[in-house]
Amino acid sequence: MTSPLPRFDWDIFCCVVDNFGDIGVTWRLARQLEQEGHGAVRLWVDDLASFARICPGLDPALESQWVDGIHIQHWHDTLPADTIPARVVIEAFACELLAPFIERMAEQSPPPCWINLEYLSAESWVEDCHGLASPQRVGSRSLDKYFFFPGFSAKTGGLLCERALQAERDRWQQDEAGLAAYWASLSLPPKQEGELRVSLFTYESEALTSLVESWCQGTTPVTLLLPLGRSLHDVLRGAGLADAIPTARAGDLLHSGNLAIKLLPMTDQADYDRLLWSCDLNLVRGEDSFVRAQWAARPFLWHIYQQEEEAHLIKLEHFLDHYLTDLPAECGQWLRDFDLALNRGEDCRALWAHWPRYSAIWQQHGRSWSQKLQHDGDLVTRLVKFLESRI
Repeated sequence: MTSPLPRFDWDIFCCVVDNFGDIGVTWRLARQLEQEGHGAVRLWVDDLASFARICPGLDPALESQWVDGIHIQHWHDTLPADTIPARVVIEAFACELLAPFIERMAEQSPPPCWINLEYLSAESWVEDCHGLASPQRVGSRSLDKYFFFPGFSAKTGGLLCERALQAERDRWQQDEAGLAAYWASLSLPPKQEGELRVSLFTYESEALTSLVESWCQGTTPVTLLLPLGRSLHDVLRGAGLADAIPTARAGDLLHSGNLAIKLLPMTDQADYDRLLWSCDLNLVRGEDSFVRAQWAARPFLWHIYQQEEEAHLIKLEHFLDHYLTDLPAECGQWLRDFDLALNRGEDCRALWAHWPRYSAIWQQHGRSWSQKLQHDGDLVTRLVKFLESRI
């Protein structure tokens, strides 16, 4: 006979989109809430197979299970009969709750606090909408749903960042023996003087082929750490290795000119953080890897998720308005052009040629930027404070 489940403090619902983006954020949120003592967490996920690729301890065949202290519940059209909504219910990224679950929320006294956790944006309107309530009719009752916007200013919800993350990162980046052991675990030698190590986890883009060509033909040795995924074809075509695409496997080490390409398997989030901390430059995508690249305190380029009518480029420009503020104007313009070229699929060879000139400034900026982001607190701290007067 199984033990009854505890009364949960948090229900978090996630529809998996693009395999790893939405679930990456919600999994980090769930673990931080549990690890930092904010109560019992139940995470509802519709696509457990995709989730398992970043959470190796998860069994996609099970309807419910515990992983890292979090209760994982497969989310589909049928609601378990004994489900009692938690004190706080979070819809991640506007996923829609089942009507029976909302009805059970309305039956609670007091009802749960209902949060719509929105996508991250640096657009100015976010500050005006953050924290607003939207009354929802449920039969004869009314429930308030609050909009919670992650963001880059004190008037938003901030960014996910565990309490010990930056101290852990600093210890990692200062431990030369540890870094050598990390590279050895990937079957790579220690980084040589003058060599660049680059991680790349992006969507498809013609810009990648030109960038990879630059690395192959340049005088600087570059080792590219490439998790298997959507960018593989563009990278190998740019390296003149298209013939290797059908047989490419995790663990392969491919060479072209002055470029070495190490193919990596998908991994858990902690190991991905360590990859970002270890590289000189990180090319990232979406939201989760984008935020983690900022905490890595290293130069990064953001391949934002493409939207109709190029709405994504507007969001990119607004972020760059924040990110580039404290940089010298010439370096800032170069970085803006570089990010836009990547996202427009343009030739990046001329832009990459300026790396030696600006890389040291960019490196210093990466560290100061990560410190600036923490000034007003992380997302969980702001969320808990927001809820204090509403529970």
